Amino acid sequence: MLITHRWMICHKVGQMGSFPEIEHVVEVPLLSKATSTTSHNHKGGFRTLPFIIANEAFERLASIGLMPNMILYLTREYGMETAAATNFLLLWSAATNFTPLIAALLADSCVGRYSMIAFGSVTSLLGMVLLWSTTMIPRQTSNQLTNVYNSTSTMQLLILHSSFALMAIGAGGIRSSSLAFGVDQLSMKDKDGNVKESYFGWYYASVTLSILLGLTGVVYIQETIGWKVGFGIPVILMFISTISFFLASPFYVKLETKKNMVSGLAQVIVASYRNRLVQLNQEYGNLTYYHEKDSILLVPSESLRFLNKACMIKDPSQDLKPDGRPLNPWNLCTVDQVEELKALLRVIPIWTAGIMLTVNVSQGSFLVLEASSMDRHITSNFEIPSGSFGTFMIISVVLWVILYDRVLVPAASLILGRPACLGSKQKIGLGLFSSCVSIASLAIVENIRRGIAIDQGYSEQPQAVVNLSALWLLPRQILDGLAEASACIGQNEFFLAELPQSMSSLASTLGGLAMSVGNLAASFVLSGVDGVTGGGGNESWLSSNINKGHYDYYYAFIFSLCIANFGYFIYCSKAYGPCKGNGKYNFK
Repeated sequence: MLITHRWMICHKVGQMGSFPEIEHVVEVPLLSKATSTTSHNHKGGFRTLPFIIANEAFERLASIGLMPNMILYLTREYGMETAAATNFLLLWSAATNFTPLIAALLADSCVGRYSMIAFGSVTSLLGMVLLWSTTMIPRQTSNQLTNVYNSTSTMQLLILHSSFALMAIGAGGIRSSSLAFGVDQLSMKDKDGNVKESYFGWYYASVTLSILLGLTGVVYIQETIGWKVGFGIPVILMFISTISFFLASPFYVKLETKKNMVSGLAQVIVASYRNRLVQLNQEYGNLTYYHEKDSILLVPSESLRFLNKACMIKDPSQDLKPDGRPLNPWNLCTVDQVEELKALLRVIPIWTAGIMLTVNVSQGSFLVLEASSMDRHITSNFEIPSGSFGTFMIISVVLWVILYDRVLVPAASLILGRPACLGSKQKIGLGLFSSCVSIASLAIVENIRRGIAIDQGYSEQPQAVVNLSALWLLPRQILDGLAEASACIGQNEFFLAELPQSMSSLASTLGGLAMSVGNLAASFVLSGVDGVTGGGGNESWLSSNINKGHYDYYYAFIFSLCIANFGYFIYCSKAYGPCKGNGKYNFK
């Protein structure tokens, strides 16, 4: 197979915006890379997809089932302060959301998707086995009010931290590559037909169902039977997940790794810095740029013009080889590389606005503590586990998506007489505003709950149940569901539309990266508030005794940050300008 390579020099002349082209074309035969180590005729196909889906679904079921009650396990069994335990879980969540980005880069450039998923499955299983073992290691039961944290040995803490580290690494390996690995199994005919769409549908449906089961069934077992069985169930589920993946190993299509775009972006930065002393001519000066064959971008855009120096040819005899390729790609890049970096830099401000959404949602650990101190009875014989209140947010997400897609959009289109929908930035804005209202409602409910607890004489009894229904926490969950359904979908649409197609893999991981940064930001805010308000011998707003602390004040502070972030998003949205394809079907 011949891969043709060409470079073109475009002279920017005249006052009418014309661009006469002088072309030098050289065809260079290069070795063809195999697109696959196996043939689609004998490997892959729809038969392998259930094994890949099962692997991801069981991993989510196992890991999500551990999360809700973990705050109770750390505070009651390990004697951690509430703020310290919450910080611990925030850092774990941040690592779990960040490792898929690293794993995706490694899978694409080094080890391949199959090896990455296999490594992630085994590592997650080992982490869960270690966590399960902590429930069987003898230790003195601790009490928050007596502060006997020293009863936990260094070895026990080492095992605990190691288990969480292994689970975070393993989750990154699985979640970074499962969806793309499934697409690898499909032939071109399958990808062009309905099989690919069906695969996506079953993939996301299975993940959502797994999360629901984790937040209900696994959490219920932990609260009713105990930690040994409650943590043992995720081990069994992760074992099934690992076995299901390896069973189909002989039938998988395993694509070869390809060079990723990270080095290309780095080359633009280095080249523009090395050429920083080169003067860019004004509008009608002579400029020469380098680009490859079939590129539709002959000259770079005028935004972020300092990066244009990376693709500007100063002297063809010194910058280019005889065959037309760059002598040093770290000194001369293509126009496409430059525009890719520009596109990434342009979306960063709007990306940062989404971080605060995760800071808000990350307060779920405190929600479990509040729910455990409120009346959770639905009937006289059944009460909702405090760790299962996160289920309502997931149900809310699903219902909002259905309501928007099946009711609101058709109704608006009928009224307007044309197809209508919210644009990606409008969805993000709606989600961020809903997040503001959500945390405000939680501050109000907590203020009422704390007042009732003090009136009933429970100031020194943080685990006492007050006479207030936990269903008052549902407005927070419903609004958080709207925020997630709107903002997260809007972010994915925005990044995938605004970034070049060559950066689609990066675009699909930006949301997870924002969650990781958001968890770190939430940890920083929590530590700062706890340190400032708890100094000088004062009771911290985030006291382990939630009846003596002021979680309502803390939520009000988060609300103020959310409002400021919403204003920041509005500014960034206007500064960004219209999105690609914006306006055709959007609401005005």
